[in-house]
Amino acid sequence: MNYFSSEFKLGILGGGQLGKMLLTETRKFDIQTYVLDPSAEAPCKIGSNVFIQGSLMDFDTVYNFGKQVDVLTFEIELVNIQALEKLEAEGVKVYPSPQTLKQIQNKGAQKDFYSAHNIPTAHYKRFESTTELKAAAVTGEFTFPFIWKSTEGGYDGNGVKVIRSIESFDGLADVQCIAEEMIAFKNELAVIVARNPEGEIKTYPVVEMEFHPEANQVEYVICPARIDDAVAEKARAIALKVSEAFNHVGLLAVEMFQTQDDEILVNEVAPRPHNSGHYSIEASYTSQFEQHLRAILNLPLGNTDSKVAGIMVNLVGAEGYSGNVMYENIEKILGKDGVTPHIYGKKETRPFRKMGHVTIVNSDIAEARRIAEEVKNTIRVISPPTPKGGA
Repeated sequence: MNYFSSEFKLGILGGGQLGKMLLTETRKFDIQTYVLDPSAEAPCKIGSNVFIQGSLMDFDTVYNFGKQVDVLTFEIELVNIQALEKLEAEGVKVYPSPQTLKQIQNKGAQKDFYSAHNIPTAHYKRFESTTELKAAAVTGEFTFPFIWKSTEGGYDGNGVKVIRSIESFDGLADVQCIAEEMIAFKNELAVIVARNPEGEIKTYPVVEMEFHPEANQVEYVICPARIDDAVAEKARAIALKVSEAFNHVGLLAVEMFQTQDDEILVNEVAPRPHNSGHYSIEASYTSQFEQHLRAILNLPLGNTDSKVAGIMVNLVGAEGYSGNVMYENIEKILGKDGVTPHIYGKKETRPFRKMGHVTIVNSDIAEARRIAEEVKNTIRVISPPTPKGGA
């Protein structure tokens, strides 16, 4: 099939920042794109050929959207699977497949999948409600602390909480959830695996992730991870095992823990471009977004090696600010060598909302990390003060 400068249509479910960065690659290759998103102000709106506003969870909306395109992919997992299954049965290519998404969308089902396929992961137990889990904790079934995870709907640190006492349950949603052993780890790692329909498969280098202690969001992604080669090889091998088990097409980001004994435990996966791969836009021979396109269109996969060390800094809304966004001191970071900001196009900021990221590239990983710290401490995502007499 001719994808380039042709009548071929690629559909993308979700119009957020991941879709926006994917559209950079479709525009490079002159591939027609249709995007569906519930927000009239979605970042993808300005970059797609056709933008449709509508619910990603509504069967008819997703089904009717999918009938307009030749290949359908997504940048967010919270989509109507039944519509995808019907589209696939009627000949629309859906990548990753609805079956893969079904195994991943629910975190409890995802953990069961790891257990069934002998993939190392933290010990866990599923509960139909937070109330049921709390009752089990009261009886001493679990040793504090442990991790509470909502099985559905969590993102960017939402839907996850450390339970240190019975009081920790206060304010939690009463939803289906899992209780998971709290792992004493050295590092949180991630590996992105790319696979096309013919079965060609490649992995990106292992990256190291540093998290914000309060928001439970990634602050820094460091590539290459500052770990022993033997640990890196083990992490890539386990990521490949996970990929083969899911039999996915496209990208699969595999998040992992490196324990104190250098064991690798799979935390969770995302079947799409991922925050842990943003560094690749500047630092890799093939960015994760171009690679996702290559994979779902069954084109040869690109070189996943890094050209240079890369560190990504997430730009999130500063605490205490909500409203029209303003990027304070952005001109100061633009004056630094090897620093590239990406602004996602969200007009409204709020505390810890992902608003952009900055990539720092340098031949010296230690120097890149130092500059990343400077960038993090310089730029702020805020909102202008309300004028006196304003609402």
